[in-house]
Amino acid sequence: MGADGLQPAFRDEHASLAPFDDAFLDDPYPTYRILREAGPVLWRDDVFDGAWLLTRHADVELALRDPRFSSQRTGGWIKRIPGRATAFRGERAQAGLEAFQRLFGSAMVFLDGPDHQRVRKAMAAGFHPSLIRALRPQVERLAEELLDALDGRAGFDFIGAVARPLPSRVIGLLLGIEREDEARFMAWSDELAAFIGALQPSAEQLRTAQRSLLQMVRYFDALLPARRRAPGEDLISRLVQAEAAGELRPDGELLAQCAMLLFAGHETTRNLLGNGLHTLLEHPAQWERLRANPEAMPLAVRELLRYDSPVQYTGRRVASGFTLHGETLRRGDLVLALIGSANRDPARFSDPDAFDIDRREGSHMSFGSGPHVCIGAGLSLLEADVVLRAVMQRWPALARSGPASRWNRNAGLRGLARLQVAAS
Repeated sequence: MGADGLQPAFRDEHASLAPFDDAFLDDPYPTYRILREAGPVLWRDDVFDGAWLLTRHADVELALRDPRFSSQRTGGWIKRIPGRATAFRGERAQAGLEAFQRLFGSAMVFLDGPDHQRVRKAMAAGFHPSLIRALRPQVERLAEELLDALDGRAGFDFIGAVARPLPSRVIGLLLGIEREDEARFMAWSDELAAFIGALQPSAEQLRTAQRSLLQMVRYFDALLPARRRAPGEDLISRLVQAEAAGELRPDGELLAQCAMLLFAGHETTRNLLGNGLHTLLEHPAQWERLRANPEAMPLAVRELLRYDSPVQYTGRRVASGFTLHGETLRRGDLVLALIGSANRDPARFSDPDAFDIDRREGSHMSFGSGPHVCIGAGLSLLEADVVLRAVMQRWPALARSGPASRWNRNAGLRGLARLQVAAS
């Protein structure tokens, strides 16, 4: 429903067009093909209590660049979750929910205009390309530690052994936090991901996400006094200094950025590593070509991102009503820009369902576009380049083995829960 109280012109016309069922969670791309062919803008009741879906590359890019689509969507999103009122009865529960919503809404990804520009500027210095390049030896060392521990094993789960811990250790390195807290980081990240990536989040998922975010914030809040007394070169210290300079507001903005960096820096890169290795193992000829020419890895990683994106959609709210492809989008309507579908749009990519490490056409949407393009994209690309090179060099005959790969059942943050492999 739009903020003016009006409903879209139709409700159920596309509800049965392609169900978001278990088959979709295993492989969403046939469904995206059906949706693209049905139209560029489709209304679905079964997504977040009603949302417009943008299915094609040009329109997804429009939504990520045009100010008529707002990132400030958390309030309406959370208020519409079924069972929310019952699950958060009482003053204490309501206060916790309000704190969660306030912190969530303060994260850079949910800000627009001048506020977004201000926060992004404060964070940008920590992601300067020269600083990311300087991290490479440390990322290589962390990757080698994990891979060394696997030598001699008949087989292992790549997700649990490498894809999960490596990004956690790298973001910990960037933020300047202890490795001993790695298990907590991953648990908090998993619980936030289940909420953020659900097409119809439940009140229980909201409660779990609230608990995890508030625990993250308490963790970072305990670190800040020492960083204020003696700032280091880590990103938390940079943000503390930005707050002192007035670049971040002293109302939780710093804590919100720390929590979202920890989540985003771990979750999406983990899925890039898992999805990427899975795709390469599914295409042995491409694996051999890349192994013979490892310098092609940066281009190959970009194709891996296009072919099976870790982020399948992102949300926006209509800031002011307008008509798009004949459909009336009203102020307040939720819009899902289907990144996974845009990356397989035949109007943008030739033979889009083919994986080709030599592809040089078009630009994938997996890191977004426009003002909100992923600030940590360079770090994710570095981690994928380092890990996939090291795996190929160490185990040139690596293959899938054991139990079948298992997807994480998350529509928005697509990744593998398990990827069993063997070195020979």
